Amino acid sequence: MIKDIATPVRTKAILEKYGFSFKKSLGQNFLIEPNVLSRIVDHAEVTESTGVIEIGPGIGALTEHLARRAKKVVAFEIDQRLIPILKDTLSPYENVTIINEDVLEADVSKAITEHFSDCKEIMVVANLPYYVTTPIIMKLLEEKLPLKGIVVMLQKEVADRIAAKPSTKEYGSLSIAVQYYTEAKTVMTVPKTVFVPQPNVDSAIIRLLVREEPIVAVKNESFFFEIVRASFAQRRKTILNNLVHFLANGKELKQNIEETLTSVEIDGRRRGESLSIAEFARLSDALYEAFSKDK
Repeated sequence: MIKDIATPVRTKAILEKYGFSFKKSLGQNFLIEPNVLSRIVDHAEVTESTGVIEIGPGIGALTEHLARRAKKVVAFEIDQRLIPILKDTLSPYENVTIINEDVLEADVSKAITEHFSDCKEIMVVANLPYYVTTPIIMKLLEEKLPLKGIVVMLQKEVADRIAAKPSTKEYGSLSIAVQYYTEAKTVMTVPKTVFVPQPNVDSAIIRLLVREEPIVAVKNESFFFEIVRASFAQRRKTILNNLVHFLANGKELKQNIEETLTSVEIDGRRRGESLSIAEFARLSDALYEAFSKDK
């Protein structure tokens, strides 16, 4: 029986063997609780026909749990110092490939083509470095990769924002950007005590199931996201004032914006956090028709 990497004793032994020191700049926090790792894999519904992309495997704690259940695991690790450690700790698992590359710079689509042609489905499963959580998630979604879903550990506050509903303080442009592409749900919280070193905040596991089509159809996707971001630019301002600041070079366009809001039955005195994704879609389409020629 192979001993789990993710125990305090084994993790300490591995770190000491290689003289490894944590780099705060890389957001390195390693899990030391096998039960948490097992539950992450459960929530990802990994089976023997699943190809898994992992990001930031560290010393391989989650990787081995994935390797025991998945058909193949491809892990992107930015830290060159961890490559020989991973080669050692994951040596019992022939279905694991480690790529020493920053996933934000990597050609993930190419990796999928090269490694997962014989897999029925592809999941991303990872304990993400907190400082790059959002850029990584948005890269995976915006590149429209053939993923079934994404199950990741991240800062609880960010998970709350991603899964937030309208008219809550957590709801914002990140909620809309992720929910546009996926069905988002926080599936468990994780205390800081199961990490080494301990982070300053609690964590959460969020499950993002990729939609076959975005939740709304819009005339111009990039303009839609621009309108969403503009609507939350200053949260205390009304949607009208935020849009005037974004769209109008001069106050003479304020009336046009007011008329557009009225045409889609949205009160300009509302704040961005009160609008559903469907309302943002209607609004952005109407504004695109009215203003795209002027921009």
